[in-house]
Amino acid sequence: MRYRALSVLMLFLAFSSAQASAANRFIVRDSLGLSGLQGTCLLLGCSVTETLDGSAGTLFLVTTSSLVSPSTFLQQIVGQLGVVDAEPDLLLNVMQSQTLTAPAGLSDSSPLNYYGTTVWNGYASQPAIQIINLPQVQAASSFAATGTGIVAVIDTGVDTTHPVLQGVLLQGYDFTRNQNGGSELGDVNQSTMGVVNGAYIAQVNQSTMAVVNQQGATTFSQTQYAAFGHGTMVAGIIHLVAPTAGIMPLKAFNADGTGNLSDVLRAIYYAAHHGANILSMSFDFKSYSRELSNATNYATRSGLVCVASVGNDGQQVMVYPAGFSNVIGVASTANDDTLSSFSNYGRPPVWLGAPGEGIISTYPYGTYAAGWGTSFSAPLVSGTVALMRSVNAAVDQQAAAQAISHATYISPALGYGRLDVSQTLTAWCQTMGQC
Repeated sequence: MRYRALSVLMLFLAFSSAQASAANRFIVRDSLGLSGLQGTCLLLGCSVTETLDGSAGTLFLVTTSSLVSPSTFLQQIVGQLGVVDAEPDLLLNVMQSQTLTAPAGLSDSSPLNYYGTTVWNGYASQPAIQIINLPQVQAASSFAATGTGIVAVIDTGVDTTHPVLQGVLLQGYDFTRNQNGGSELGDVNQSTMGVVNGAYIAQVNQSTMAVVNQQGATTFSQTQYAAFGHGTMVAGIIHLVAPTAGIMPLKAFNADGTGNLSDVLRAIYYAAHHGANILSMSFDFKSYSRELSNATNYATRSGLVCVASVGNDGQQVMVYPAGFSNVIGVASTANDDTLSSFSNYGRPPVWLGAPGEGIISTYPYGTYAAGWGTSFSAPLVSGTVALMRSVNAAVDQQAAAQAISHATYISPALGYGRLDVSQTLTAWCQTMGQC
């Protein structure tokens, strides 16, 4: 099986057969709960490491010795009393692609007041927001929509000290360290990297590094920092669209882009149990996972609206979670309203597209970066759902998908078309009888 996901600037996730730890890891659902699974592990020689679905208490991470055959163990455990299903806990790894030129707006650092926070003009006035008609919606007296509710972001974490984001960040969680917070700054040793000194413009390009100043004196060229800043960028895009919505950082990926499926599952259940209204997922898996499907089903039943990127393979291919019927899958478009060459396409998994080329967003240490990829298209849609809640908070998955389908049609490759925030909110307003 091969899995892929999105990270900074068209980064790809690939399945790695070698787990980072000495133990084999499995995701197991047991209807008898923890005690039932512990009894099974006494028979099979496995260990129950942690609960993945929170208070529900039926989904667990199980480990065995690396000497045990994974396929044999799966066959054995599925036949045990109470065990509903089992699958490998996959280790994902980020790889990078081609280099692109930074947009001109990344150099526009002139200060601008943006809903009570000082931001760079290049961030607040970039082409993408004009294309999706965001200023029209934020200024219209009929809407005056700036976002409500909580958007949970499953990613590499967020720079919780970034001045643009501090006012809207809520308590998150770091599933890679099992601690509160959700910050990605702990992944970088500042004294070693020297990131803060001279930080000005951060340009993350696809083939080599993230440059924290224009001269390139400080770089993240090492593989252990391949995805550093990705979560901060995704959060910044959501804030750009819905500046008064709360953002809950859920760190399930490391700075090198690696992460376990089990941590993604834990993050989804955490969001559902901690008051989130929208779930933004800028990653994808090539192969179907029953438990990933179960998790998104649980989230939507709990009232969350799920949004996911569709991948950067440039192919018509099914990916997950975007391919699930209860997730809004987002492709990338260029600024001339054409399909981005790197974007996956076709419905499913694509519900619609949104700008995803040269998107300027917040980057760690109080600066900004430019990104290419469906990773940066999806949060434009996540933020739009938060805007819908400003009109009427009774937004569920079906209502959000229906309203967002009022888009600018381009081609069948992009489903309903390219995101138009004005059309979306008009449709939602009319549906709720508030226009």
